[in-house]
Amino acid sequence: MPGSLCPPVSHATQAGNNARIDHMRNQRIGAQGEEIARDYLRRKGYAILEMNWSTVRGELDIVAARAGILVFVEVKTRRSPNPEAALLGISELKRERVIETAYQYLQDRNIEEDANWRIDVIAVALNERGPPRIDHVEDAFDW
Repeated sequence: MPGSLCPPVSHATQAGNNARIDHMRNQRIGAQGEEIARDYLRRKGYAILEMNWSTVRGELDIVAARAGILVFVEVKTRRSPNPEAALLGISELKRERVIETAYQYLQDRNIEEDANWRIDVIAVALNERGPPRIDHVEDAFDW
């Protein structure tokens, strides 16, 4: 349009902008869930050793310890009234990556693979009508 200061926005550009906005929103929701999970674990007596420990293959949201057990925690957060929706967000690929990353953590820290460790999942439901709901599944991958 003559005299316009802004060029017209194509549908592809708009779709790309929407995808970026969704990604940023999901990152904020994820960070909020990890903070809630960290605070929950501390209240339950866990020592938080690492947050967002990552390698090329994956990331461990939380590395914690309690009672001599090293605990790798995968945190899933959803805007939902119940945490079950968040638990459904763990795919087989995600499960494999968390396990691989846990082994990499053990290797990088010179911890024996037969040490006492497990992988937990904490599902956080962010409900607009009340406090977040948390579901903590110990040894979640049951392997």
